Amino acid sequence: MKRQLDDCQLIERSIQKKYRKELWTPFVAAVKRYRLINAGDRIAMCISGGKDSMLMAKLVQQLQRVSDVPFEAEYLVMDPGYAPANRAQIERNAERLRIPVRIFESNVFEVANGAEENPCYLCARMRRDHLYIQARALGCNKIALGHHFNDVIETTVMAMFYGAQLQGMMPKLHATNFPGMELIRPLYCVHEDHIIAWRNYNGLEFLQCACRFTEHAAQEIHASKRQEIKLLLKQLKRDNPDIEKSIFNAIHAVNLDTFPAWKTRGELHSFLEGYDADSSRTGD
Repeated sequence: MKRQLDDCQLIERSIQKKYRKELWTPFVAAVKRYRLINAGDRIAMCISGGKDSMLMAKLVQQLQRVSDVPFEAEYLVMDPGYAPANRAQIERNAERLRIPVRIFESNVFEVANGAEENPCYLCARMRRDHLYIQARALGCNKIALGHHFNDVIETTVMAMFYGAQLQGMMPKLHATNFPGMELIRPLYCVHEDHIIAWRNYNGLEFLQCACRFTEHAAQEIHASKRQEIKLLLKQLKRDNPDIEKSIFNAIHAVNLDTFPAWKTRGELHSFLEGYDADSSRTGD
């Protein structure tokens, strides 16, 4: 007699079966390509309560079961001052998905919302620092964030259009203020549309934006620069379905020989440095 699968097992099966090509395969590809997880790692999976970080937690959980590389994971949730209903929703989802979360509290929303300038930047910076501190206290050497493929593309285009620089989003980084710690992004190659499809297929409801600073400012959110970029890319895809793939491949094949200036390790360099001695820079 065939054993009936429970709700969580069905959700996990959808990752391995129905959405294997869309979710599991690109997730494993990113882990291998960018060497995100190594033997002996203890990784803090940073869960915000949204669809991306919850899926990331499930993917890593399933990877632990089949990986030849032994590693440990902690499932860390920071409550920066969520409304009670939002925190309750995170707890319900964690229970349904059988993610053994550790929840700790902070006053990030209170401090950031009291800032006169750049409250969103302050909030993000404080949240990151709190997560590093908690992860280190748990013996972790890495934190994992749920940024996905579309975040990478949108960040690249935003930096060029509004930041006047060519800047990408790295799949992993050494922490600046926390020696010995790294930040990794396991969903780096996973498309947001596929995350949404998985969520909807399983009837899951995750937090959207639980920030109290923006919960009464929906119009401002939709008018944000990131929303503008999302719309622009959507329009461009109508004529070129591979536009996002092209941008992604482009940041993996940067040709510095064609740039008049570039920055590395915080230092600005010019093509004029050694230009006269470099005969490889020739005209048409």
